[in-house]
Amino acid sequence: MASPRLKTKYQEEIMKALMEKFQYKSIMQVPKLTKITVNKGIGAAVADKKLVDVGVEELTTITGQKAVPTKAKTSISNFKLREGMPIGARVTLRGDKMYEFLDRLMSIALPRVRDFKGIKDSGFDGRGNYTLGVKEQIIFPEISIDKINKISGMDITFVTTANSDEESYELLKAFGMPFASKNK
Repeated sequence: MASPRLKTKYQEEIMKALMEKFQYKSIMQVPKLTKITVNKGIGAAVADKKLVDVGVEELTTITGQKAVPTKAKTSISNFKLREGMPIGARVTLRGDKMYEFLDRLMSIALPRVRDFKGIKDSGFDGRGNYTLGVKEQIIFPEISIDKINKISGMDITFVTTANSDEESYELLKAFGMPFASKNK
């Protein structure tokens, strides 16, 4: 099986470009993408438990890896939520599946967003990780619009070994992440 396109691009082009830009002394200092986590909160699952199964199935279809349900950590009486109740779904991608998902996200899914002008660069957390919110799961071609009963969003977090937001931004931009232009 061939190596994913973005993995090869990282090894052959991106590492060298980042070495020159940030003046690293060792190739081990070059930031890399370690994992991508996709989380989907399903607030209506308090009333209907089947919605969590649907969310898990959707995430599994989108990412190509089995998703797991997430459970509530605390009880909140105003929301009729008890500790341990399933309220969402998540999946963590590493290795080749991570690069394949990133490739599909950037080249197929994000351009399908309505009025897409690029993603905001405000999702960095100060430690080199980036979180992107997607409002509709139907931007992924794996999801059939006829089979869904409710449009829901998800959070996609890119975890890197970068020490700063600037390094992480340059890494993701080198992969081809379509950030919105800053000169607005």
